[in-house]
Amino acid sequence: MKKYILLTTFVLFALQSCHKLEVGLANDLNEKDFWKTDADALAVMASCYASMGSAEGFFYTESLSDNSFTRQSDRYGGAKQIASGSYDPSLPLLKNEWTDRYTSIRKCNQFLANVSRVTALSETQLKRYQAEVRFIRAYSYFLLATWYGDVPFFTNVLTISESQSIARTPKAEVIEFIISELEGIQADLPINTALPAAENGRVTRGAAIALKARVNLFDGNWQAAATACEELIGKPENGTYSLFPSYAGIFTVANEYNSEVIFDLQFGANRLYDTQRFFVPVTIGLRTDIMPTQALVDNYITTNGKAIQEAGSGYDASNPFANRDPRLAATIATDGSKYPNFAFNSPAEIEVKTLPNTSPNDVLQPFASATGYYWRKYFDPTATSPGNSGLNLIYLRYADVLLMYAEAKNELNQLTATVWDQTIGALRRRAGFTDSGALNFPNAQQAALRDIVRRERRSELAFESLRIFDIRRWKIAETVLNTQVKGIAIPGNELPKDANGNILVESRVFDPSKHYLWPIPQLERDQNKNLQQNPGWGQ
Repeated sequence: MKKYILLTTFVLFALQSCHKLEVGLANDLNEKDFWKTDADALAVMASCYASMGSAEGFFYTESLSDNSFTRQSDRYGGAKQIASGSYDPSLPLLKNEWTDRYTSIRKCNQFLANVSRVTALSETQLKRYQAEVRFIRAYSYFLLATWYGDVPFFTNVLTISESQSIARTPKAEVIEFIISELEGIQADLPINTALPAAENGRVTRGAAIALKARVNLFDGNWQAAATACEELIGKPENGTYSLFPSYAGIFTVANEYNSEVIFDLQFGANRLYDTQRFFVPVTIGLRTDIMPTQALVDNYITTNGKAIQEAGSGYDASNPFANRDPRLAATIATDGSKYPNFAFNSPAEIEVKTLPNTSPNDVLQPFASATGYYWRKYFDPTATSPGNSGLNLIYLRYADVLLMYAEAKNELNQLTATVWDQTIGALRRRAGFTDSGALNFPNAQQAALRDIVRRERRSELAFESLRIFDIRRWKIAETVLNTQVKGIAIPGNELPKDANGNILVESRVFDPSKHYLWPIPQLERDQNKNLQQNPGWGQ
């Protein structure tokens, strides 16, 4: 139902007003016939929302990390090159991300500079609209500062000459602004339970708090991150959230806007995406270009709570998917597993065969998964074709709040049995664990708990565009990306393998002296001589 609620009243209006909106944006939205009605304000706001991201960006970002591999060098502006460490400041992805973020910021600044001209808005409406757009702008600055470090910062609409001379602002100042903004807008945003169905998908107070927690967590502000999470855990005055009973069910059209979703990128009706064609089996998609890695598969614990490498885990290499974390099967399709097919196709399910010489989806086929694994999470079998999904993509969910809380409390050396039960324990119970070894607080030292929390975060949030940020902020990218991408273990000699028989897919390189920050795009520096380059990328 949501496909016709939000989009009809909000985003679809902007699409129908495309000509008027384009004219306004071309002239800084200052036309005398614009900014008259609530509909004008909503149309521009819809454009701000739409600028937050894309499905292609959401899914291909995972392949920048050790969770996923992409084989095509021309997809998403060169995600493959970044993952392999073979890129320079001219790579299109770097320029595209920079341009997309600053386009979003410009739209937000234009909105904030002009929305008060709509005299029909009440003071409450005006403050809410401004708060929503300030959230969107803060989100873009957060991504810029995370990818590039110091970045040009401004809250006004720049002239062309100003944009060609502005210097970079220290990252710490940008982060300070973002946190201040997210705190400042909370009171002007509604809580999720106060939203009418027609407004599903818009920014709420809970979204501002959750993003504030993420910004603080990523910046290592542990106490501030924990405090922000506590503003959402059991605090109905800021919104009511809970873990959805089914882990797999979170990521389906039928359960959009469920109790766990705090903020998601909206799709449906006239805004669809085709990216799922590139991460499903060939027999129901197009060609597999985004695929899980063996390293991710190995991350999932066994049902007794132990990592597969631990003594007593019960892991059997000859039957590797038995007695594993239930989220593995909900996230990744492995050899012999059932995969949902599109509603209009027959049969309703296919059996995924990935071992050599077994099916068009096996690892030796030219367009099949090179690792022998396929993503199941986020596949939308209700789409009318592989290229027409309208499934929303979740940017913030309550499970992440719990994981952020567990991490922050552990870094403060305050991860107690009570906190464990609220966070890791709750997530594992929802996932379907029943063994006390997985559910009970391990009573370990801080370092061991850190490993457990990080492993849990990786398993819970796989294919949600967060892993790359985690390995960079934890400063482990130089370890987990400076290695071989591996796939399933296969017999025979058709492909290169390691000593355990796992396919060797690609060698990656991560240089810690420069790869923790992306270089400033070369084209931007050609146009603005005041943009100094990041270390290691030349001058």
